[in-house]
Amino acid sequence: MKYQRPKGTQDILPNESEKWQYVETVTRELLTKYRYQEIRTPIFESFEVFSRTSGETSDIVTKEMYDFYDKGKRHITLRPEGTAGVVRAFVENKLFAPEVQKPFKTFYMGPMFRYERPQSGRLRQFHQIGVEAFGSEEPALDVETIAMAVSLLKEFGLNNLKVALNTLGDAQTRQDYRQALVDYFTPFAAQLSDDSKVRLEKNPLRILDSKDPADQEIVENAPVILDYLTPEAKEHFTTVRSLLDALGIEYVVDTEMVRGLDYYNHTIFEIMSDSKAFGGKWTTVCAGGRYSGLVEQLGGPEMSGVGFGLGVERLLLILDAEEIQLPIDNRLDVYVVGIGEVTNEETLKLVQALRQQGLIADRDYLGRKPKGQFKSAARLNAKYTLTIGETELAEQRANLKNMDAKEEISVSLADLYTDFAAVAEKLN
Repeated sequence: MKYQRPKGTQDILPNESEKWQYVETVTRELLTKYRYQEIRTPIFESFEVFSRTSGETSDIVTKEMYDFYDKGKRHITLRPEGTAGVVRAFVENKLFAPEVQKPFKTFYMGPMFRYERPQSGRLRQFHQIGVEAFGSEEPALDVETIAMAVSLLKEFGLNNLKVALNTLGDAQTRQDYRQALVDYFTPFAAQLSDDSKVRLEKNPLRILDSKDPADQEIVENAPVILDYLTPEAKEHFTTVRSLLDALGIEYVVDTEMVRGLDYYNHTIFEIMSDSKAFGGKWTTVCAGGRYSGLVEQLGGPEMSGVGFGLGVERLLLILDAEEIQLPIDNRLDVYVVGIGEVTNEETLKLVQALRQQGLIADRDYLGRKPKGQFKSAARLNAKYTLTIGETELAEQRANLKNMDAKEEISVSLADLYTDFAAVAEKLN
């Protein structure tokens, strides 16, 4: 039997995993500047955490969730996105309490799961970096979130980006706009796709997000939400746009953008790249927005939030396609060459001691001849080699060689165990 990874998943192998580590490190450093702290929630949650928050008519709930009943007959779901689990943790751990600093800013990294057709940059197990900030309704926090996302992508070397912006307004806006969409789409009901016929009854806003070509033709002349904003919603959106202008962040307003989850309100955004990784078409790398009611739905007080999610696989595909070289550190400081079985114990002690001094060190574990060991050191781009044979062992010395300068000196083992850096200075 041939064992293979499940469809829609991938193995992240050495050399590739270093790229992931770099992305995670840079992200942590940047988000720390904005005072975001990491949260780690379970990979699986109760089904209701997502069915209540994502919306019963969303594709995630109706088509894509990996859900099952465990041995205790509990309905469990592998998380399809990060926000709902973070909100559940926020409520359960009472992070809304008055003594907790507001806005409460947190970020997460990890795998998500959706049962959909695997394609480039879209897997069934995919990885997401996300941020959430709770406890402030200020438009300035929306803008900070967008600015933070743009800064993060630019930190990785992506400069040709497009920020698409829209608003879903407040509750009254949504109610008025919903009725306008029902009035518009009802005469076309027979022509709508089966999915959109259901959405027309439950959530007509979802029709705007349909991928069906026939639906998209009908959507072209649909009412625009900007015409239904309440004065308060219009003021919020105007302020967001004004503050983006003040920060010099260019954007386009896309009135057909609704996002794939039902919990958004007011500001929503997508940040896209036209990388050749996706044929030069504008493809979303990062997206998010403001939401309210989510904390309340999961048992907490009425409190709004704002955040975004970034797809790591898509980001890495773009970095590769754009040939952006990540500063991955694969250095090897010292390779210890042992000649003869008698040196086995000493070379093992020596590489361990060098590592405890903060160096990256290695030795042979395959019984290679000296020539083979030196080839390994060269292939691994070792900066130094330390060679110990029977004679050197008897004299408690080793031969230290700078692989670039090709210079070599004899050094005391005792000095190497004490301070390798001071010994190496003699070759520099």
